[in-house]
Amino acid sequence: MHSTARASLSLGSLGLLRLFSVPWSWSLAASLGVYLGTGGWRYLYVCRGLATTFLALRWHVRNRSTIPSIFAQTVAMHPDKAALVYEATGETWSFSQLDRLSDAVAHWALAQGWASGDIVALFMESRPLLVALWLGLAKVGVEAALINFNLRRDSLTHCMGVSGARGIVFGAELADAMEEVSESLGQSMVRFCAGELSPERLASLAAHPLDQLLGSAPQGPLSRTCNKGFNDRLFYIYTSGTTGLPKAAIVVHSRYYRIAAFGYYAFRIRPDDIIYDCLPLYHSAGNIMGVGQCLLYGLTVVVKKKFSASRFWEDCIKYNCTVVQYIGEICRYLLSQPVRPSETQHQVRLAVGNGLRPSVWEAFMQRFRVAQIGEFYGATECNCSIANMDGKVGACGFNSRILPGVYPIQLVQVDEESMELVRDRHGLCVPCRPGEPGLLVGRINQQDPLRRFDGYASKDATKKKIVHDVFRKGDSAYLSGDVLVMDELGYMFFRDRSGDTFRWRGENVSTTEVEGTLSSLLGQTDVAVYGVSVPGVEGKAGMAAIADRTGHFDCGTFLREVQRALPPYARPVFLRISTHVDTTGTFKIQKTRLQREGFDPRHSTDQIYFLNPRAGRYEGVTEELYSSIVEGRMSL
Repeated sequence: MHSTARASLSLGSLGLLRLFSVPWSWSLAASLGVYLGTGGWRYLYVCRGLATTFLALRWHVRNRSTIPSIFAQTVAMHPDKAALVYEATGETWSFSQLDRLSDAVAHWALAQGWASGDIVALFMESRPLLVALWLGLAKVGVEAALINFNLRRDSLTHCMGVSGARGIVFGAELADAMEEVSESLGQSMVRFCAGELSPERLASLAAHPLDQLLGSAPQGPLSRTCNKGFNDRLFYIYTSGTTGLPKAAIVVHSRYYRIAAFGYYAFRIRPDDIIYDCLPLYHSAGNIMGVGQCLLYGLTVVVKKKFSASRFWEDCIKYNCTVVQYIGEICRYLLSQPVRPSETQHQVRLAVGNGLRPSVWEAFMQRFRVAQIGEFYGATECNCSIANMDGKVGACGFNSRILPGVYPIQLVQVDEESMELVRDRHGLCVPCRPGEPGLLVGRINQQDPLRRFDGYASKDATKKKIVHDVFRKGDSAYLSGDVLVMDELGYMFFRDRSGDTFRWRGENVSTTEVEGTLSSLLGQTDVAVYGVSVPGVEGKAGMAAIADRTGHFDCGTFLREVQRALPPYARPVFLRISTHVDTTGTFKIQKTRLQREGFDPRHSTDQIYFLNPRAGRYEGVTEELYSSIVEGRMSL
């Protein structure tokens, strides 16, 4: 029984007893007995944990705490315990070792002349050194810009530029990528290389050997600390860039703490848990939700250089992991693997992450015998994070419909085609009813660490995410850009990212739902669904890009399955068959290029098909057929 149902049952028993004039004390005792007897103690535990987080946030704000100062307390509690384990080499860093290396980083930063408020870009693959670098920089108030190690050329230059970094530390494994942008960075940006490169290669990149510099730097505590507080900037994490160039989101110390603490208490993580973190450390899920459990609560975190579906469960067994992290399509990738003994011989009890498709949720739990899914929703910069604390299948979170003001977030009506907010006659946003899709917004209060919106390095980008007159006149709220649906109890279900819903044949088509259905039909393969414009035709026709690694895709079989699974308006009008579908570094389907190229066969070497309504089958799109469609000679 879910927590909301238990609460309803308890309130119902209270009202019934009062109807028969039973004293209030008896009524309360009976209600509490019903609530706890049906498992409500778990909900009370979570509430206590979240209340603890809120009170701790207030305390840290008053005392001007920082993540480094909180980490110092963690180190003092268990200096010799394993903090980070690097899977690629098997190297283990204790809490005291991590502390000493981050001290060396802090001394080195001061020796460079960097001061509080300066920015240094970090561009390297995931490994414990990345944590030591941003943590050490934070000890002297220097802010790290965590650059996606998959970026190249223009995107990489853009991210370096918007950060305003004075220097950059790059991994030796990314020397080629650095060489491509070296000239555009200019000579004023000082460069350091972590890892081994020949003296000649270092000279060509105008880079200094970081390992030598850190090896000669003092490792003792600093004689001075930074002048920052809990609501000051810690580092920058970039958005994934699924709808444009990445934006540098500001992460303050209190936001880092809130995200990590929220996960710790909401999903009942334990101090003796060992977390398997296969997510990139330039992303908030890997670096905050994952590594944050190490820095704040003393957990051991196993850092995986790169996600591997074939090695996932073997790694969990090797390192005795009890908690794993996922994001985007990772769970589906694991389901697509051949069955192997290791997938049920592990000790994993909890999987924490976001983006788990409802279509694979139960299959993942049953096949891999994982007892709990900790699904949550929340972008790095947002102030409206929610969590599914009791395992409601498919829900990304919950918010009380009885006391919505306790956590002031809301789903508001939106035109799903233009994404414009619907306003009432007073100019305020219109709340959604249960079952009605709406845009998630969160009221902004800069004095409240739970309600803050710190925005991006770009002021223009920050302004675009703020809307006014939402709950009442004169207020402001954060625009998530995501369409969700809330049920009668208050559970929320992810529907689509802004722009991922399109209208066809008078119906709204959810790309998320269609992708889940098609992927299941095709054995959990990668599928991207999006709408494409056809001249002279109202709305957008559905198009599906499908990864076919075998080269044996059968349009006929596919169409028969689709006709049984989807209503006519949701069936893809166009197909694009390729060897792979583009994904971001955080395993989200990348659709920007696909939408731009549409169904024109001249823009791609992939095979493109059109669902011919006259013939009742998919046919290959030639230049002649393409012309017939765009000129209106072939009906859709």
